Amino acid sequence: MYLTRDEEKLLEEEGSDVCMRLLITIGKVFNAEKMIKVKSVHISGISYQNIGDVGLEWIEELSKKAKFRVKATVNPSGMDIERWREMGISYEFYEKQMRILKALEKMGAKLEMSCTPYYFERVGFGDNVAWAESNAVIYANSVMGIRTNRESGITAIASAVTGLTPFYGLHIDENRVADLRIKVDIKRNGDAAIAGCLIGKIECNIPYIISKELRESELKAMGAAMAATGGKAMFHVENQTPEWDFYDIPREVVDLNDDIKSMREDVSPTEKPDLIAIGCPHCYVGEILKIAEFAKKGFKIPVWVFTCRRLLKNKVIAEAKEIIEKNGGRVFCDTCMVVSPATERYEKVMVNSGKALTYLPKLRKVSTFFGSLEECMNVAINGKI
Repeated sequence: MYLTRDEEKLLEEEGSDVCMRLLITIGKVFNAEKMIKVKSVHISGISYQNIGDVGLEWIEELSKKAKFRVKATVNPSGMDIERWREMGISYEFYEKQMRILKALEKMGAKLEMSCTPYYFERVGFGDNVAWAESNAVIYANSVMGIRTNRESGITAIASAVTGLTPFYGLHIDENRVADLRIKVDIKRNGDAAIAGCLIGKIECNIPYIISKELRESELKAMGAAMAATGGKAMFHVENQTPEWDFYDIPREVVDLNDDIKSMREDVSPTEKPDLIAIGCPHCYVGEILKIAEFAKKGFKIPVWVFTCRRLLKNKVIAEAKEIIEKNGGRVFCDTCMVVSPATERYEKVMVNSGKALTYLPKLRKVSTFFGSLEECMNVAINGKI
C-alpha cells in the first residue's frame, strides 16, 4: 500500500501508530492501494453491554495517548445517562458506561449518542466518511450518496485518530453497482421494514429495488432492516435514490410481494405485549409528534420512545415529550431498546422496526412482535391486540 510521508509519520506517533497499523492491515486484506481522508467518523459498539471490561480498558488506554483528527460522533450507549435508574440500570453498569463515554470525549468525540448521524452531520453527496452503525452506513450510501464501508467500532476509532480510511469497497465506483433487481409492493405502513428484512436475506451485494416512490421514513426503515438481516451496506431505488441510474441495471429479477404479506402475518402479535418500543433507528421529529398525538388518548401498555437528546432542545419536541410521558409513555435518550440491558425486564416486546425485530430476540432474549407505528400505538391505547 502506498503511504504519503505524512501518513508514514503517523506510524511513529504514539497512539496514532496502533490505529494506523490497524488500518493498513485492513487495507491489505482488501487490496487497498492507498489511504483516503474522511470527512467524519461515527463510532458504534460503545455500550458497556457490548464491549465489556476489555473494550473499556482499551479505549481508556488509547485516550491517554491519542486525539481525534476529524469530527467523530458516537452511537447509543447502554443507558439514558440522566434516567439510568429509571431504566433499572445498576450503578456498576452506569459507572463503567460513563468511563467509556468520558474516554471517547477526552479524545474529541461529540457525545450525540444517536444512531442517526445523517440527520445532524454536514456531509454531502460523494463525501468519504468512516461510519460504523449499520443503519447509518446503508442510509448514507443509498439515500445520500455518501461513501463509507461498514466499519467496526474499532476501525472507526482508528479513522477518527488518523483521519484516514483504506480506499476499498464502497469508496470505489465499480463496487457501488447493483447486482439484483427486486420488486416490492409497499401497500401498508410497515411493509417497508418487512421488505427490508426479506431483502437482507437474499444473496446479493447491492439490491436494485423497483417500487412506488418511498417516503424518507420508509427508506430509513427498509435500509435498517436489510442491514440487520443480511449485512447490506447499500441499495438503489429506481427513479429515486441519487445513484440509481449511474450504473448498469441488473437483469435478474426477484419478486417479493407474496413474501412481504406472508412475513407480515408471521410476525404480527399473537399475545398482548408487555412493552411497546419505538426508535430503532432513533425517532426523528415526525415520529415523535405522531406518537404524542396518539398518547393523548392514554397508553394502557408501557411505551418507550428512543431518540437523540439534541432533539429535546426543540420546544415543540420537548412539549411532545411531556405529552407522551403524562400519558403512560417514556422518552429515553442516549440509548435504545437493542443496546440497553433494560429491555430484558420484559418478556414480549412489540416494535415497528425490522432491525429491532431481528436483534431483540438475539441480544435481549425477548419475544418480539411487529406492527406499523399506527398499529403499535393502537395496541398501546387499547391495551390488547
